[in-house]
Amino acid sequence: MHPSRNHLLTAAQQFCDAFSTHQPLPILLSHFSATHQASVFEHGEPHLAPFLGRRFAGLSGVEEYFTLIASLLSYEDMHFSEFVIDTEARKAAMKGQARFTWLSTGESWDETFAYILDFDEDAKVAEYQIWADSGAAYLAGKGQLDEARKAGMANEVLIE
Repeated sequence: MHPSRNHLLTAAQQFCDAFSTHQPLPILLSHFSATHQASVFEHGEPHLAPFLGRRFAGLSGVEEYFTLIASLLSYEDMHFSEFVIDTEARKAAMKGQARFTWLSTGESWDETFAYILDFDEDAKVAEYQIWADSGAAYLAGKGQLDEARKAGMANEVLIE
């Protein structure tokens, strides 16, 4: 039996709310499946950031992902919209927006990103996929994002 649309929507919103409000790791992990091999996969070139392009499998892997993200990035003003629910596939897709800061360099960027959540039969997250701005994250991690912005602005002036 498939969870209802409202059940999946509520589960997706509760996970997103927990993440956006910086809930403690045990609260985040409580949203993940204990009956399926839960996983996190953030799409992108693995050489750009240590959390990109690799699968974090099992609850220990999910914990590793969130711990890694917290050690590298901070975020604020995170909010989600445009939730799309597929009850047959037990999936939810949504758009998020936030301001991210790479902690070691202090460089920040505003980002729009997308999540897809696959749920188990109890509406717990079995797979969490992220599509985000890996280029901004890479440049911010290298301390080169502000420099790239200045170079880009100089190029725009030359083009005009």
